Formats: sequence, structure tokens, C-alpha cells
Amino acid sequence: MSIPLRQMAHVGAYVMRRRLAGRRRYPLVLMLEPLFRCNLACAGCGKIDYPEEILDQRLSVEECLNAVDECGAPVVSIAGGEPLLHKEIEQIVAGILARRRFVYLCTNALLLEKRLARFEPNPYFVWSVHLDGDREMHDRSVCQSGVYERAATAIRSAKARGFRVNINCTLFNDADPDHVARFFDDVVAMGIDGITVSPGYAYERAPDQAHFLQRTQTKSLFRAILRRGRGRAWSFSQSALFLDFLAGNQQYKCTPWGNPTRNVFGWQRPCYLLGEGYARTFRELMDETDWDAYGTGHYEKCADCMVHSGYEPTAVDDAVRRPWKALALKLRGIDTEGPMAPEIPLTKQRAATYAYSRHVEQKLVEIRISKAHPKTSARA
Repeated sequence: MSIPLRQMAHVGAYVMRRRLAGRRRYPLVLMLEPLFRCNLACAGCGKIDYPEEILDQRLSVEECLNAVDECGAPVVSIAGGEPLLHKEIEQIVAGILARRRFVYLCTNALLLEKRLARFEPNPYFVWSVHLDGDREMHDRSVCQSGVYERAATAIRSAKARGFRVNINCTLFNDADPDHVARFFDDVVAMGIDGITVSPGYAYERAPDQAHFLQRTQTKSLFRAILRRGRGRAWSFSQSALFLDFLAGNQQYKCTPWGNPTRNVFGWQRPCYLLGEGYARTFRELMDETDWDAYGTGHYEKCADCMVHSGYEPTAVDDAVRRPWKALALKLRGIDTEGPMAPEIPLTKQRAATYAYSRHVEQKLVEIRISKAHPKTSARA
């Protein structure tokens, strides 16, 4: 695994303190989205399908740091949109690092070389570069040619300056296990520090809905990839039990509060992928969200989800409660041949509802009122 010992110890101590305090629900990673604007238009992305007035919104440095303090999670993943488009992104990162939080700054790397001088290497800081496969796979995924090469060049530059760099790889139903295996070999040769991999996010507003993976497809794909990984120098920035879950060996339930999201709308309910309402504060999110209404087996939109934002916290909790289980998995490796764990039945899931238009319209009203009455809005 590529997670530094410092981070594992810090997160482990954080989890144990909350468990000893009897806390049932607590966050592990804050998903911070300072903006939705991006310099790419990927067909599988549901984060840029907003009116221009919303794409022009930014969280301030103060709002970002307040979210970090409210949430208290030991790890902050700064996503978007493209965070490097935010004019104050280096101040946001510096403020989070000053709070001794681990920061993963997610980027498509198109601006990375230009922005590198604004940041300094830090044991709490990681560049998380979005690469969805080799040159052909990635450029097809982001709907623009030449992006893979620019990202690869930026990765080498960041490593030369002493930064930790991970790649964040999202796989869809057209992924070929042999291509993925060769791609992982290639990024290891670049000198990256870790690989984060996930089945494609099932964004309901993404232009391309045809390539998201179903759960059975996800399990078969990851078994095939991990089978090819034996004896290769791949280092994943994820828990082994989460990878075991992706390979179909664990029947985990989603922990949607484990990776709460703060963006320009507020605190997103219930998770990074589903925008079904927003809370004004983190406490309101935790206390007033009907968490039992979500997850595979409970809600139609969650039926095929196996994404890290919901299931990595479940795997981490399992490892803390049953450390011998994680140790046994490390010793024997992930099973890619035996029978899979039983699937969660979908017979009692509730039908999907769609709240996108409502919260977008509400935000547009707020923006227009703010523009019409700037002094009143500033006092509020």
C-alpha cells in the first residue's frame, strides 16, 4: 500500500478516539469542491452540467477553512471542477496544511506545471492527478486529445520538485484489463507514489450514461485487473479491504457520511455523487439527513454503486474493528477466482427521485438577489 505510515497512524488514532467516544457516525475524508468550473468537458462528468452563473461561483478561502474546521476529518480531498482554476487555491491548501490535515489536491494536470511554483512539497500534501488509463483510454475519457501526454509531463515535473504524486483512475465498462495493467505499469515507471482506482461515478447528470459499470461488471473487471497485478509493483492508495470489496469478496454497505461534500451549494446530501438537497452546516447534514434511505438495497440510484466515497469508509471501519481480517488479507492476497460474496437484494429499494432542478433554481435565485443587492447580501 502507498498510504504513508504517518497518515495511517493519524487516521487510525482519529478513528479509535471516535469509537471509544461511542460515535456511530463520523467523517474520514472531507470532499471539498471550491468550484465546479473546469477546463475539460468529460462526457462522464456530472460536476460541470450547471448554468454559467453557478459555474462562476467560488468558495472563499474562509468558507473552505470553516468547512475543514466544521467537519474535522483528518483528510481533505480538494476536487471540482478543476481546483487549479481557483485564484486562491494555494492559500486554501496552506490553511488546511496548517491545521495538520492531509490534503489530496485533485487535478487534470493541464495547469499543473504552471502552478507548481506556488506550492511546496509537504509530507501532508499529495497531487492526485486524474488519469483514466493509457493515452488512448484517457484522451477518449476526457474527450480531448493530447491530455494524457500533458498530464504525464506534469507528473514528471512534480516528482522532480519533490512532491508526492498519486494518480486517480476511474474505469468504465469499456475498460480492458490488459490495457489497464499496462497503464499501471507505465505510471509506476513514471515514479508515482500511489494509485487510486474506482469504478465510474454514476453521475445522474453526466452526458454519457452508457458506460457506467453495473456491480457485476465492476467485480469481474477488478478481479481481472488484480489477477494481472500479481508480481507487479503496483501500490494502491486505498485499503486492501476496499480492493477486496471491488473484487466481489465483501458484502459491504455504504457509509455515505464517511466522505461528506462541501461545495458552492452547501453540504451535499447524501454524498459526493447524489445531490438530493443541501444542509447549511455540517452538523445539520449529520443530524438531519435520513441516512438509512440511501445505499444499495435502499435506493434505486445506489443500486450499482461501488465507489470509494461510500465504501472506503466501510472498509476502513472493518479494518479497525477486525485488524486480523486485514492482516489475513495482506498475507494471502485478494481472491480473484473463488465464489463472490452474496449480492445485496434490491427488492425493497425505493424508487429514484430527482431534486436537481429544485436546488439549482434556488441557488440561481440567491445569486441574482446577491447581485441586485450586494450590500445587503454582504451584511447577511
